[in-house]
Amino acid sequence: MSIVDRNLALGSRSRTRNNASFSAWLRAGLPILSFGAALAASLVLPTRQEVELAPYRIVLLAFIGCFAIRISIGRLSSKRWQKVLYGAPFYSVLGLTLTVWDILTTKLNLLPLPFVPGLAQIIQVMVEDANTLLLSTAYSLRLLVIGFLIGSFIGIVLGVLIGWYRKWSYWMFPVLKVMGVVPATALIPIAMILVPSSFYAGVLLIVIAVCFPVAFMTSVGIANVQNTYFEAARTLGADERFLIFRVAIPGAMPSIFSGIYTATGISFATLVVSEMIGARAGLGWYINWAKGWSNYAKVYASIIIMAVTFSIVMAIIFRVRDRVLKWQKGLVK
Repeated sequence: MSIVDRNLALGSRSRTRNNASFSAWLRAGLPILSFGAALAASLVLPTRQEVELAPYRIVLLAFIGCFAIRISIGRLSSKRWQKVLYGAPFYSVLGLTLTVWDILTTKLNLLPLPFVPGLAQIIQVMVEDANTLLLSTAYSLRLLVIGFLIGSFIGIVLGVLIGWYRKWSYWMFPVLKVMGVVPATALIPIAMILVPSSFYAGVLLIVIAVCFPVAFMTSVGIANVQNTYFEAARTLGADERFLIFRVAIPGAMPSIFSGIYTATGISFATLVVSEMIGARAGLGWYINWAKGWSNYAKVYASIIIMAVTFSIVMAIIFRVRDRVLKWQKGLVK
């Protein structure tokens, strides 16, 4: 290859790399452009609905700032940069969706009120009712955490007994199969009779909702642990207590967490329904109260807060799972 051909080849590769780099930067910056379009629409277009736009615009600016920081941090390593590029299309579509939503509601007033409020109205409600929403979120979390912890503990203990002892399996496993398919919300009338307090009735319902799937998956996990593990432990002189706590339960941990995942979603639904009936606080109570006044902006605001809160709870459970099953890394997906 001549010197001229080599220079041409090097120049072609350099242009290719520059084009790829420009394309990557453009893709990473699309969320900023889309949320910038939403901000521009809020600033430029006239407003036909009575709403305070400052909180909405501050939220858009916060998103734009977060995306800019994300790009800056992403350039520090190739792995982070790939995450930035991977999430860019989704956030871009999200920004465009917010733009269209704002135009159809706040700007043009085409969608029917009060059933389809604009995002600006929803954020305004979050600001105005911040204290009530925070208090309702705290009440819901208190109810959820207490019921979830009690239900998980009872479910794990019951599942270990059913999976390990045949007599427990004979008497209790049919009960799990029958009662496990009954929604906990169907037991609200019975819970209100057994426990007159609305708070403790809600705790009882969440305990029931969590207990059965956790117990079922725990018993299945205990029963599916390979016999070779027990035989090896017995050969080394392990007693029954060691076999249960050091072999059976660790081996069943993936199944236990599968039951916890299932129970988490069920507990969320049970929490909301139980708070709608007889509760004096909580996100479910707030939704029911706002619906009674036909204030759907408050309904959507509580739904958004509920989605964010429950997503954080799920993320915490995933972190705990990863920490507990760290010794099984590479074996459990």
